[in-house]
Amino acid sequence: MTNLIHFFEQNRGFSYFSILLTIALLIFLVSWLIEPRRLINGIFFTFFLLMFAGWLTILVLATQLRTLRIVYVCLVLLFFLLIFLITAFSWLFCLWNAYFVWKYESHTLPNLLTLILGIGLIVVWVITLLGPAKYLPHWLNVLLTAAPTIAFYLVFLMYNYLVNSILYQFVPRRYNQDYLIVLGAGLINGERVTPLLAGRINRAIQFAQKQVDKGRKMPKIIMSGGRGGDEKISEAQAMMNYAISRGIKRDDLLLEDKSENTYQNMLYSKRVATKDFGSDKFKAKFFSNNYHIFRAALYAKKVGLRANGVGSYTRFYFLPNAIIREFAGVFVMHKKRHAVVICLIVIFCIIQAILVATGSEKLQMM
Repeated sequence: MTNLIHFFEQNRGFSYFSILLTIALLIFLVSWLIEPRRLINGIFFTFFLLMFAGWLTILVLATQLRTLRIVYVCLVLLFFLLIFLITAFSWLFCLWNAYFVWKYESHTLPNLLTLILGIGLIVVWVITLLGPAKYLPHWLNVLLTAAPTIAFYLVFLMYNYLVNSILYQFVPRRYNQDYLIVLGAGLINGERVTPLLAGRINRAIQFAQKQVDKGRKMPKIIMSGGRGGDEKISEAQAMMNYAISRGIKRDDLLLEDKSENTYQNMLYSKRVATKDFGSDKFKAKFFSNNYHIFRAALYAKKVGLRANGVGSYTRFYFLPNAIIREFAGVFVMHKKRHAVVICLIVIFCIIQAILVATGSEKLQMM
C-alpha cells in the first residue's frame, strides 16, 4: 500500500488520469441509474471500460512485481486471442446454432437469421480470399470501401446494443410495485400458453409473491396480448387462465387484450393501469424474456410508461436468433438517424471515388 501511495505521488499525470477515470465512472453510473433505457449508456460504459483498461495497464507495468506483469500480459493476450477466434469462427457458430434452431423451432424467417448470417459471413470470407480488388480500377475500390465502413458501423451498433442489453439485466428491482405487466406471445393451438410465455407469467408470479413476503401489498398483474387471426382466444385471456391455475386470484388480474405488438403492449397496458389506479403515478414492472426486455423498455419509455423490465430464462440455443431479431427491431426504431449516417458514408465514398477518378485522368493526360 505504501508503494502504491508513493507511486501516485511520483506520477501526477497518472493521478490526474485516475481522477478522469473516476469522473467517467460517475457519468456512466448517474446516467444509467437515472434512466437505464438509453442507448448512450452503452457508449458511456465503453468509454469508462477503455479508460479503465489503460489505467490498469499503466499501473501493472509500473509495479515492480514481475509475476504480476507476466500474468497480466498473458491475460491480455488470451483476451485478444479469444476475440480473434470469435471473429474467425463466427460463421461456424452461426451455422451450429442454426442447426439447433432448425431442429427445435419452427422454420420461419425470424428463426433462420443465424443461418442467413452464417452463409453471409462465408460469402464475405470467400470474396476476401479471392481478392477481386486487384482486378478493379482504383476509383471503384475506393467507392466499394463504403461497404466495409457501413459494416463496421453496424457492428458498432450491434456491440452497443449488446452492452445496453446486458447492463439492463442488472437494473435494481424494487418490490413496491402497483402493477406487473406481462407481455404476451403466441399460443399453442390458439388457446394455451407456450413454455416461453409460461416462463414470463411464472416470473411475474414469483415477483408478486416475493413482494408480499416482504410485507407489502399484492400487485395487480396485467396480462397484455391481443388475439391473432389463428387464435381462439386472446393471449391475455390464455395468460389469465394460466395464472389462475397457478393460484392467482381473479381480482388480482387485469386484461389488456387489444395489443398486436410490443409498442401497443406498453401503450394499452399504461391506459389499463392508469384507469384502474386513477392516475399515471403508479409504480410498475413489465415481464418478458431476458433477450426482449431492453427493446421493450425503449417502447415503454416512448409511450411514457415509467417501468423497467424483469427477464425470464431463455434456452441458450434460442438466444442468438432472438438477439439478432431484437437488434433489428432497435435499429428500425431509429431508422432515420441510421439512414442519415449511412447516406453520409456513401456520399463521402462517392466524392472520394470521383476525386480519385478525375485525378487518374489528369495524370494520364499529363
